[in-house]
Amino acid sequence: MIIVTGGSGQAGRACVADLTAHGYDVTSVDLALPADPSVRHSRVDLTDFGQTVAAFSGIDDRVCGVTGIVHLAAIRAPGLAPNHVTFEVNAVSTYNVFEAARQLGIKNLVWASSETVLGLPFDIPPPYVPVDEEYPGRPESAYSLSKLVGEVMAEQFCRWDPALKIVGLRLSNVMDPEDYARFGSFQGDATARKWNLWGYIDARDAAQAIRLSLESSLTGAHVFVIAGVDTVMDRPNGELLDEVFPDVPRRRDIEHHETLLGIEKARRVLGYEPRHSWRSTS
Repeated sequence: MIIVTGGSGQAGRACVADLTAHGYDVTSVDLALPADPSVRHSRVDLTDFGQTVAAFSGIDDRVCGVTGIVHLAAIRAPGLAPNHVTFEVNAVSTYNVFEAARQLGIKNLVWASSETVLGLPFDIPPPYVPVDEEYPGRPESAYSLSKLVGEVMAEQFCRWDPALKIVGLRLSNVMDPEDYARFGSFQGDATARKWNLWGYIDARDAAQAIRLSLESSLTGAHVFVIAGVDTVMDRPNGELLDEVFPDVPRRRDIEHHETLLGIEKARRVLGYEPRHSWRSTS
C-alpha cells in the first residue's frame, strides 16, 4: 500500500488517480475530505507525531502493509497563514513523516519540496538559466525555508539509514487543465509571471514524477526540479529574458518556449517526460 498525505489537495488528487490507474493500492491521509467519495481516506493530523506513527502503522482496513509514502500535505504556499505557522506546520509534519517511516522500516518516501527553494520570486535574479539543482537553496520566505529544511532533514535521515530513499520534488506551480483558460491573461505583461521564470506543471505530470520516483531504484536523498515542458507565455524566451533578466547568464542555447526550470536531471535519472501542455489541452 502507498499512503499519500495531502491526497485531497491539487497534486494529491492527481497522484492518487495516477497511482490507482497504475495498479497501486492507495490511501489518502489528510485533514480534508477527498472530493471523490470512492477514494480511501483517513483523517490524520501529521503535526502530531503520535497520530502519524499510528496512521502509518495501520488503521483497520484503511491502512495496512505500507510500502511507500508520498508526502504532499502542507500549507501549500507563502501567505496562506502567518509565517511562523507555515514554517511550523510544514517543517514539523515533514519531520514526523520521515521519523515515523524510519521507525516503522518504510524505506520508500517521495515528498513535495518546492520550486521556491530555487530563489523565488526572483526579485533577486537567478544565477543563470535554466535554473537547476546545482546551486545552493535560496529561500526567500518562511514557506521556502520550511522546504529547504525538509531537504536538509532528508539528507540526514538517509545518512542515518543508507538503505532509505527520500526523493524531494521541487514542484513548479501546479495547474489543472481548467486553469489553462486564464493563461491568456498572462500574455500582456512579461513581469506578471517572472516570479518563477514563467513556469508551471500540469498536475498529471506532477503525478507522473511522483510515481517514477516511487518506482526508482535510488537510495539516499535526492532532489529534482519538476516542471512542464514549456512556459506559460506565447512570447519566446529570448524576448522575455532580454526584457526582464537581461544580465542573467544563459548556460546554453534555449528554445523559444522550453521551460526555464531545468528538468534535465529528472529526465536523465527518473525518466520523467512531461506529457501535458496548455498549448494542447489533451
